[in-house]
Amino acid sequence: MAVPKHKTSKQRTHTRGSQWKLAAPTLVECKNCHQLVQLHRVCPNCGFYDTELKIDKNQGND
Repeated sequence: MAVPKHKTSKQRTHTRGSQWKLAAPTLVECKNCHQLVQLHRVCPNCGFYDTELKIDKNQGND
């Protein structure tokens, strides 16, 4: 089994850990209602995806 020859310093350990960051999601404008939507997802406001109706929002209202 491999064993380290030297102790890993605190600075090297913290530097390695500093690269773990969260990135903000990429938002684009919906082509139908112009709301901000995440890429490659159906618009929660109007139900369109790439100028095509995928979810009918008025279906439940009788």
